[in-house]
Amino acid sequence: MKKVLLLSISIILFSVTSNAQEKTAIICGKLITAEDNKVYNNTVIIIKADKIVEIGTRDIIKPDYKIIDLTEYTVLPGLIDAHVHPLIYGDDYQVNHLKGSSAFNALRGLKTVQNWLNEGWTSIRVAGDADTQYAHFEIRDAINAGLFDGPRIYGAGHYLSVTGGGGDINFFSPDQSVISDGLVVDGVDEIQKAIRQEIKHGSDWIKLLVTGAFMSEGDDPKNVQFSDEEIIAAVEEAKRRGIPVMAHAHATEGINKAIKFGARSIEHGTFLNDESIDLFLEYDVFLIPTVSVGEYGLETWKDSKAQAKMYELTKKFREDSWKMYSKSIERGVKIGVGSDNVGFPPNFAATEFRLLVKLGMTPLQAIMAGTKVNAELLMKDDEIGSIKVGKLADIIATKENPLDDISELSRVEFVMKGGKVIKPIK
Repeated sequence: MKKVLLLSISIILFSVTSNAQEKTAIICGKLITAEDNKVYNNTVIIIKADKIVEIGTRDIIKPDYKIIDLTEYTVLPGLIDAHVHPLIYGDDYQVNHLKGSSAFNALRGLKTVQNWLNEGWTSIRVAGDADTQYAHFEIRDAINAGLFDGPRIYGAGHYLSVTGGGGDINFFSPDQSVISDGLVVDGVDEIQKAIRQEIKHGSDWIKLLVTGAFMSEGDDPKNVQFSDEEIIAAVEEAKRRGIPVMAHAHATEGINKAIKFGARSIEHGTFLNDESIDLFLEYDVFLIPTVSVGEYGLETWKDSKAQAKMYELTKKFREDSWKMYSKSIERGVKIGVGSDNVGFPPNFAATEFRLLVKLGMTPLQAIMAGTKVNAELLMKDDEIGSIKVGKLADIIATKENPLDDISELSRVEFVMKGGKVIKPIK
C-alpha cells in the first residue's frame, strides 16, 4: 500500500513539474518589439507561464513546446490605453450613472473592458469614472483573481472637481439633491480627505479636474477651477502615498500650473502653448491628447442636445489645438495614447493611432505611444509595453504590417494576455 501511495505521489509530482515546465513558442512572420525601431523577420518568442523567457530563431524551439504559428502575421506588444472610462455610457454621461446601481455598472463595465481586451488592449488606465461607488475596482479585482478575463486595470476611482466644476452636475435646480459623477471637493481639507478615500478604495492614480471640461454643462474649459493651494495640496497628498496625479487640463494656465506643481500627466491639453511645451520637456511630463473623442464628437454629436457644448467647442478650437499637438510631437514631448473611450463602437480606440500619425508621428512612434511610452507613464515598463525577455507575455498580431497601414491596429486578429490566448487566430 505504501509503495502504491508513493508511486501515486511521484506521478502527481511529476505531472505538476511537467506542467510547470510547459512552454509555448510563437513563430512570428514579422515582429515589432517596441524596444527599438527594427522589424524582425522569422523570429520566435518562447513563453513560460505568463512571461517571455526567450526570443530567437526557430532553432530554440524544442519538440515538446506548444506552437502558435503566426508566420503570416505581424506581432506586437499588447496595446495600452492611458485614458478610458469603462463605466460611462451614453450621450448624457453626467446623469446616466444615476440610472443603474453600482452593481449593474460593474456588470456592464466588465463587458466593456472584455471587449477592449478582445481588440488588443491588454492594459488600461481609468481616468476616473462615473459611479457612485468603485465598481471598476471590483472589476479589476475580479479579473486579478482569475474570475474573468479582462485587461490589466490601473487608474483613479473618481475625478476630483470643485463645486460647479466639470465633475459636478450643475444644471439641476438647487432643490435637487443629486449625486455627482465625480467627487466634489473645495479647499485643502476636503481634497486631502477625498484623496485618502480614493487610495483607501484602490486608486493607484489621482484624477484632478484642474480646469473646466468640454462634455459637462455649466462650466468653461478655459477656466482654472482649483486654486494654486488646492492643486499643490492634492499633488503633495498623493505623493506622500506614492500615488501619481493625472491632471485634466484644457486651459493654458491650468496646463502650465499642473505641470509646475507636479502632475505626472496632462489629459487633453487642448489650449497648450509654446511655454507649455517647454514645461512638458523641462519637467518630463506626459501628454495624453485624446484626439479621437473630439473627432468622434464632430461626426456623431452634431444634433445631440446633451453634447452640444462638446460639439461646438471642438469645432471652434480643433485647428489651433492640432497645430500645437503637432508642434509637441516635433519638439519631442512624451505623448501617450489615450482614447477617452466610454464604450464607443468597437475599435474606436485604435482611431487614436491614426490621428497621431496624421498629426505628425511616424507609425512606429504611434505604436510606441500606445505601448512603451504608456508603460513608462504607468511606471510598469519593467512588466509591460514591449516584447522583451522577462516581461509579461502580452502579445497581439495583425494580418498586415501596421507600419505600412496604421489602421491595421483596428483589426487585431490575435490577442494574448499574460501567456493566455484571449483571441486565437480563426
